[in-house]
Amino acid sequence: MSGNGTTAGDDPLQTAVWRLRSRACWADAAALLPPDSPGAALQRAMLLVERCLYTERGWADAEDALRTAEALAHTDEERGAAACERGQLAYAATLHGVRDRVDEARAALGRAAALIPPGAAGRALLDFRRGLLAENLSRSPQAARAAYRRAHASATAHADPLLLSFTWRHLAGLALRDGELAEARHGFAESLRIREELGYLVGTAPALVSLADTEEEPAASRLREEARRLFRLLGGVPTWLAAQLAPPTAGTATA
Repeated sequence: MSGNGTTAGDDPLQTAVWRLRSRACWADAAALLPPDSPGAALQRAMLLVERCLYTERGWADAEDALRTAEALAHTDEERGAAACERGQLAYAATLHGVRDRVDEARAALGRAAALIPPGAAGRALLDFRRGLLAENLSRSPQAARAAYRRAHASATAHADPLLLSFTWRHLAGLALRDGELAEARHGFAESLRIREELGYLVGTAPALVSLADTEEEPAASRLREEARRLFRLLGGVPTWLAAQLAPPTAGTATA
């Protein structure tokens, strides 16, 4: 969950990678990258780790790509970025019930924090992922909120709109949990706006569903129906939206 999306200054390779990634074609995007540079190896690992989170498959490919990235990393920031990806892979495996790797996730993100200096661009993504761990595995919303706010500030400073779409969404989720409906609606709307502007199609359905949770009818149903359309278009990705987007059964109110 990193990267800025596309801009007018992007090179053709990165534009092609982004278009494939945003349409849930992570393996195709990874195949475009050269095999022997630290930066490309890290990007390939990130793509395949993200595929695991969204599809619950491809674990072995992600592990292989991550080992390659770790072997090619030479600088502290490269090693820190690889550790950050290892932490995310361990987090995803734990979240999806593949295997409990929470200790590995904590250790890897801690190692990344020791290697990535404060103020570096990679620190924003690291803080966001520490927030995910705190919210979803440690069940510590206060720690998660603090981490998301640090990530949000850093993503703003480094002009990373895609990451901002994630921090807006997760801060809004915590606000909704606390009953702060207006704050939650604003955060979810900002997340959706950014993803639509970037063309981040694979992340648009989750943003629509989240915003629907703060809206009244008939707006909520319209948002969920648009999310269903995108979910079907992408072949049922992200997999974890399936239960939320199941059509209402006969005789029940529209979700």
